[in-house]
Amino acid sequence: MAAAVVEQLPDASADEAAAIAVAVGAHLTDRQRAAAAAAAAAAASDGESWTGREWAFSGRVEGTQKRSVRIRSDAPTNPWSAAGRTDRF
Repeated sequence: MAAAVVEQLPDASADEAAAIAVAVGAHLTDRQRAAAAAAAAAAASDGESWTGREWAFSGRVEGTQKRSVRIRSDAPTNPWSAAGRTDRF
């Protein structure tokens, strides 16, 4: 990435280009983290939770995969999304 910055800023030294590349990378990382946090907050605020449904879903996993799982509170409440993540429960 620093090489691309050097090409765009021909009068910048290698150290300056590296600093710019690091700053841009940090900014992009911060934006990705903020977007992920916003998505998690939106999912949490949609009012859905596993309360009252976790045992049914856990029983379904136990019946189909022959293993018992504990549904985490941060698991997706959409059954299709949760089913795709049963290997992580």
